Amino acid sequence: MTTGTEKTAGLKALVAGEFDALIFDCDGTLVETAGAHLGALRVGLKHYGLTMTDEFYYPRAGLTPKALFDDFEREVVGNPIPRKEVLDHYSVSFQDGLHLLQEVSVVAEIARAWKGKVPLAVGSNGRKANVESTLGATGLLPLFDFIVVASDVAAGKPAPDIFLEAARRMAVSPNRCIVFEDSDEGLEAAKSAGMEGIDIRLAYRPAWRKD
Repeated sequence: MTTGTEKTAGLKALVAGEFDALIFDCDGTLVETAGAHLGALRVGLKHYGLTMTDEFYYPRAGLTPKALFDDFEREVVGNPIPRKEVLDHYSVSFQDGLHLLQEVSVVAEIARAWKGKVPLAVGSNGRKANVESTLGATGLLPLFDFIVVASDVAAGKPAPDIFLEAARRMAVSPNRCIVFEDSDEGLEAAKSAGMEGIDIRLAYRPAWRKD
């Protein structure tokens, strides 16, 4: 079950032998989390008299927390914010709402179909605790052999580091990996890593999307 609109057409059919491993983004790809992340960020920011609008957040939902706050400070606040404290409040609020998260079934079913046939990894710009909790709360965590997040590598998406590290851990050549993504940053990272990227937005439209 999911909180957006799914189409059965749009995603490339996978053919055995044409790839050796699959890598999935988490937020917005396997699980619809954007609203939950924004709500939790607002809880954290409220402690400091700040808020974040839908119009600011949703186009940047694929960014690392650092990049998101860089933009927020530069374009909205105009000065530094207490990032660690905001993120501490945010993390508590996000964990409290895990029971409300729902999988993006059109993508999650692909992972289920290939579990045990090829290595599966998650590659996310999110915080590791949140990614693991998100996958655990939706029952998806056991599907994956590895989880790689931005803190595991030198740079998050759109740099290729996360996906290259996932390929390394799976012992698979990057050009034999297929990546499922819902953001321009993620698809750019896949391309830079020499991997085929599949844009899940062709098959799934979250309720918050206005374009």
